[in-house]
Amino acid sequence: MKTSQSCANKLKTLADATRLSILKLLMNGPQHVNEINAVLNVEQSLLSHHLKVLRQAGFVQATRDGKAVLYALVPDVQSQVSQEGLDLGCCEFSFTSFSI
Repeated sequence: MKTSQSCANKLKTLADATRLSILKLLMNGPQHVNEINAVLNVEQSLLSHHLKVLRQAGFVQATRDGKAVLYALVPDVQSQVSQEGLDLGCCEFSFTSFSI
């Protein structure tokens, strides 16, 4: 069972447009940083920061792919109820009216 503090921390992580956009992109499958940045067009250091925050919060996992890093949603995060949603453990978050 998730505590209210754990849920609040996850919601705080989602309270950023760039992080929401990254998660929305990763719902379509794993991507490299350059693929994410081709859509979001943010500074590399800022994108790396957001990916680190998402990893630390348990939303994203990183896998070495040669010299690059492949980012993907943690399997438990993608909602089993909605393809356009995230399972935060305490509640569901939906991207139904969110666009990048």
